[in-house]
Amino acid sequence: MTMTEPALGARPEDLGRVAPGPGRARGQAPGGEPGAGRAGRVASDFGPLARRVREAGLLERRRGYYTRAVTLNVAATAALWAAVAWWGTSWWAVLLAVPLALTSTRRAFLGHDAGHRQIAASPRANRMLGLLLGNLGLGLGYGWWNDKHNRHHANPNHVGKDPDVGEGVLAWTRDQAARRRGPGAWVIAHQAWLFFPLLLLEGLNLQVNSVLYLRGKARGQQLVEGLLLAAHLAAYLGLAFTLLSPGKALLFLAVHQGLFGLHLGSAFAHNHKGMAMPGPEDRWDHLRRQVLTSRNVRGGPVADYLLGGLNYQIEHHLFPSVARPHLRRVQPLVREHCARVGLPYTETGAYASYREALAHMNDVGAPLRT
Repeated sequence: MTMTEPALGARPEDLGRVAPGPGRARGQAPGGEPGAGRAGRVASDFGPLARRVREAGLLERRRGYYTRAVTLNVAATAALWAAVAWWGTSWWAVLLAVPLALTSTRRAFLGHDAGHRQIAASPRANRMLGLLLGNLGLGLGYGWWNDKHNRHHANPNHVGKDPDVGEGVLAWTRDQAARRRGPGAWVIAHQAWLFFPLLLLEGLNLQVNSVLYLRGKARGQQLVEGLLLAAHLAAYLGLAFTLLSPGKALLFLAVHQGLFGLHLGSAFAHNHKGMAMPGPEDRWDHLRRQVLTSRNVRGGPVADYLLGGLNYQIEHHLFPSVARPHLRRVQPLVREHCARVGLPYTETGAYASYREALAHMNDVGAPLRT
């Protein structure tokens, strides 16, 4: 492994180690385009940063942090369901779906970290945590999420390679929008206005895709993941309809799933929408591919909590296996390094981030409104 491009899911202890052999430029990007005789320098731009991060001790895992986080999340979830049981005869019990949606999103952030091998030393332990937090705890498939999310990390915002900008209900380029017909075209034309309402369905979308992903997979994966997904569904529906009357249960589930999807989708919406989208001929090195396509969000401890560390998106994409609590300490090193090599480092407030993302979506749909 070279310093130019760490492997996805690489162990933190492996980052910052230089493989023998000279570097080679991977391509060009704004802010430091390689000219003649500069290929080696551009290819090694990530190396000095990785060494600084390693020497600062920021590649060490934070088992204590994650032990507390998982324990508190499980305890809070159990306490909320106990409160539902206590309050079950009252319609006020439906309001408990709001904090339950928050704990569900926190659990999804922890599953995300397990998928990046931030929590435990061994891949096996991280996978087990991911299955328990995701499949059993949320009904969200660890295998599906990891496959999709790792492809995103490898080529963020790259149409045809990043599934997050693939064709779906929404469109991310005008070429995608131009292929839509009928009701789908109307949705794209108004997607900036529909984006947040559609996120109310995102939780269900993730769970359905988790099940569909298992078709055609190895029998062992189908058995393990499928049984855990089924166990989650049985426990989730069983608790709701046992502790609440049918009408209250249906409303409780709708509020919980809607707010879970809205919170999780809103957290991820900041990261890349409206940022650079490399074309088919672009061959950016790791540093440029991750920095130019990502956006950080200011906000201090509140943003850290509500966004699960995804507000440090640039740092997370450069060092995906770095533990979440270390990202804020990695940030000044990355910002300084980007200034040194001439790369723009994008950081905005939450409102400005949403405004930029929605402006991009509105522009994509503009031709369909004429």
